[in-house]
Amino acid sequence: MTTITKKKLIQVISKDRGVHPNDVRNVIQSFLDKMTDCLSRGDRLEFRDFGVFEIVLRKQKIGRNPKNAGVPIVIPARAGVKFTPGKKMRKLIEKPGVPN
Repeated sequence: MTTITKKKLIQVISKDRGVHPNDVRNVIQSFLDKMTDCLSRGDRLEFRDFGVFEIVLRKQKIGRNPKNAGVPIVIPARAGVKFTPGKKMRKLIEKPGVPN
């Protein structure tokens, strides 16, 4: 398993589509900025066959410090982003031989 960075993704798309890397970078960055804006407003983002991004509220919970397990740590409630893969992505990910 490898990590694909934004820079590597830009290079691959640029090469595949024959588009200048700066143009690809601008489109990807605009897309990510708009996603962040929408999620920060509480909007739900749905991309057919890909998946859904939405804000969920995580409840307060008690955690433990592994070095000092006797002292409980209160982890406050917070908002987080949840991603649910779409049907097409789920089928591709669940193929045998794909590491989890």
